Amino acid sequence: MKEHIDFEPVEGVAIAIAQETNELNQDIWNVFLINNNPFQLENVIVVSKGYGQVGGEDIKTSVLRHMFELVEPKSAVKIEPIDPEIFHITNEYWVSYYIGTKIYDKKYVFVPESIIPENLVDIAILQAKGILHY
Repeated sequence: MKEHIDFEPVEGVAIAIAQETNELNQDIWNVFLINNNPFQLENVIVVSKGYGQVGGEDIKTSVLRHMFELVEPKSAVKIEPIDPEIFHITNEYWVSYYIGTKIYDKKYVFVPESIIPENLVDIAILQAKGILHY
């Protein structure tokens, strides 16, 4: 069935894991969907999960599903908080959305140990530092 769907290439859509400060002045991490396009995204579904091995033991996080009816042009929406305790495993975000009647689909994978201070960049739309994945 999926092989019968003509998926267009994804452009201008990113996932960011960004560091912020909460009201208690503590560092927290959140995952964002960024739409850098001049048009809105419709019926956006984001499926997130983590997996990997620690000490030879398989680890899996819960699979979470998020739905956004619209993501405005040149904007970002918060998907979920993320605990730094899982930065040592693979964190995956599968994003599907429509532009008009066309469906778009892409998997964003943050490999283990990629969310580290040396990899942080300024993310202007979030006014925060984080890891940006296009």
